[in-house]
Order: sequence, then C-alpha cells, then structure tokens
Amino acid sequence: MTAITRKTDAVVPASANGPSLTERYKTLLEGPDTTSAAWLSEQLARAQRLPDDLPADPAQLDAWSARHASQVAEAYACYLEQRRQGAPRRYFANRAQALWFLQQVAPTKAVDGAWLHSTLRHWGDPRYHGLIRTYMEELGGGDPRCNHVLIYQRLLSRLGCLVLPELDDQRYLQGALQLALGRYGDDFLAEVIGYNLGYEQPPLHLLITTYELAELGIDGHYFQLHVTIDNAASGHAHLSIQALRQLCPVDDAGQFYQRVRSGYRLNGLGLDTPSLISSFDLETELLSALEHKRSFGQFMHADHCRVQKRTVNQWLAEPGAMPAFLLALQAQGWIRRGEEPANSRWWALIDGPSAPMYGVFTAYEKQLWHDWIAAGWQARGRRVLPGSWEVHVQLDDALTIPAPDADIETLIDTLSGNRHATPEGLLATRRYLQATGLIQEATR
Repeated sequence: MTAITRKTDAVVPASANGPSLTERYKTLLEGPDTTSAAWLSEQLARAQRLPDDLPADPAQLDAWSARHASQVAEAYACYLEQRRQGAPRRYFANRAQALWFLQQVAPTKAVDGAWLHSTLRHWGDPRYHGLIRTYMEELGGGDPRCNHVLIYQRLLSRLGCLVLPELDDQRYLQGALQLALGRYGDDFLAEVIGYNLGYEQPPLHLLITTYELAELGIDGHYFQLHVTIDNAASGHAHLSIQALRQLCPVDDAGQFYQRVRSGYRLNGLGLDTPSLISSFDLETELLSALEHKRSFGQFMHADHCRVQKRTVNQWLAEPGAMPAFLLALQAQGWIRRGEEPANSRWWALIDGPSAPMYGVFTAYEKQLWHDWIAAGWQARGRRVLPGSWEVHVQLDDALTIPAPDADIETLIDTLSGNRHATPEGLLATRRYLQATGLIQEATR
C-alpha cells in the first residue's frame, strides 16, 4: 500500500510535552499506551484543515475512484513517453538516492496495513470482511513469501540496508498514525475507513518508483505488488469503498461521512513522496555519513599516511573537517571525480573483501561513495554494487507460540504492529484464518 500524497506542511509537531514521533512509534509497536488516543485526535484536528478531493456525496465514490485511476494511468503513460524520448529518471538520479529513499520510508513499510488491526475482532460481522481481507492480504495469509512487511525486510536485507541509519523524527509520523488507528480503531472506525480509502488508491509515484527501481537494478516487487493488489476494479481500492457503504450507519450517514473525510485527510500529513525524494542531496548524505564515522576512526589509522600534509587521524579528529577532507583527497589524486570509481585509489581501499578498509562502510555508504565519485559518469554496463545476503524465512508448523489452542484474542494480539512478520506471527495468521473460517479456498 502507498498513501496518496499531496504537498502539505512538512513538519508535524509532537504533542506538547509529549514523546517524539519516534518514541510514540516505538511505544505503539510494543503495546497499548495511555496517550496515543488523544494524540490521534490532535492529528485528526490538524488534518481537518487540509483540503481533500472526495466527492460531497459518497454515492459518487465509485466514479471518483475510477476517475482517479484513469488520471494516474494517463499521467504514467505520459511519463513513459517522456522517457522513451530521452528524458532522465524523474525520481532517482542515482542508485544511492534510491537506497536512501527505501530507508527513509522503512518505518512506514514496517507496519504496512496496521491501521486495520482492530477489524480482526469483528470477524463474526460480514460487514467487516472486506477490511479483514485487506489486512490478511497485507499479511500474506501467513505465507512468508507474501507477507508485505517481510517482503520489504528482505529487500532491505539484500541491499545491505536492514539496519537503518538515524532518521528524522518526521519519518515516523505515518507509521505512528497507522499504529494508533489500528490500536484504537473501534473508537475511530469512520476515520479508519477514511484513511484506508485514501491509502488504497494507487498513486502515480508508485508506478514511477517501480519503473525506476528496476532500471537501477533494485527489485521492485514490493511496489509492483501494490500496483496490482490496490486496483480500483476488484482490489483494495474497491474493497475500501464497499466497507464504507456496509459500515455507514443509516441514521447518521452524514456525520459518519464527515469523519471518514477526516480520516482520509490523515494521508496528507507530513511530506509527500515526490518531495521527500527530491530532498536528497548526495554530497550532504556522504558528508553526514563521514561525520558519523569520524569519531570512531580518528585513532585507527597509521601516521605514515598523509593527505595534504595531515595524517588521516588528524583529519578525523576535527569536527566539520570532512568537506575539506574530500577536497584534499581529490587534490592528492586519491579520488578522480567524474570517472569510473575503479580508477580512484580510494575506491580500491573500500571495495571488495580484500580491500584494506573492507567493512568500514555499509552497503549504502559505499553506494554514496560510488555515485559521488562517478559524478554523472556513465558506464557502458550498469554498475550495481552487491547487496547483503537474503533472509529466508520458513514457516514451521511445529512452532508452539502461539499454542495450537490459543484463543482468538491471543492470535489477534500476535498480529498487531509488525509482529505478524515473525515466524510466530505468520503461524498465528494462518490459525486466525482457520479459526474464523475466513480462509479463502483455492481456485479449482
């Protein structure tokens, strides 16, 4: 799933005297808390000031969704034609920018579908089955090959980006909103439906991201999966409208729909995806990585190696010296910018298992070095740095957590947040489907 994006105020403050967004996100992952319901109400009030494109009459939602899908398809066709005529990639100037983006949105991807968690308790009410089916498909029905959170984790692992760098607090906003909606969904049912309605409309940026990741040698299966599963004809976008109609109370339809619109607007809080991507600056990110490494490496180098008459330890001992250090490496010929990185002596020090500085930089940090050194240089063949090993998760039916006779509430609790992506959670997903009778039969 990928949220609708629109340009809004980028910074959403935490509650006065409350925890940061990062802290709230982590608290919600761990379990219930005492402040997030009030915080969610604050965010709904903030979102109320945003515009939305929903029709005034909910009876027009099918036409609205179809029109949105048509507009996205038309815009994507225009994008492809521009690319065929030689236009550059719209989002990712280099592979480092793509890896940066995948890490920036990881907190949200790690809780994919979490806003629907509360619906699991209503498995006996057919009106909820569309929302439950949506959530179960996010969880892959307990199949590790299909669980969306696990798919994204495997992607980061293959790219060597599983351990995230320190992220700006705002990167945890949408994830915290999703966790709060899932935790308090019974009190905010209309808002959950509205958020789901907005999140399940396939956006243009999802199609472009999938296309450009493939060009850069990055597996875009996670994004491609959401292109198909969120379709407006029979997918999650269609189910989201059905759920609104089935759960809207007849005696309070107008007020309910206004609350739905408030939940829909929550998708607009924070920085939209294209703006986030465009905020990337390659040299800034490289310098940030070097500054972070500086304190760890300032005593690790021999004094016989000098750059511009200073030892490496001396360079690393001085806060804020990394821009000058990069210039010194170029002046001394260690880095030849604008050429194939293999032509630079510095690259030979960090690339490959026999390199003297093997392991000093993460896969992402090496990609920053590679693309900064290349500085627009285009190799005849695509240069893709190897990623990390892939995690293979197998579902073991012998797992005893949760126990085979676990009650339904225990199973539901195991499926909260991102716990469903663990081996225990995958098994709990299957047992929930079996216990509720909601497992779908295979086509015969």
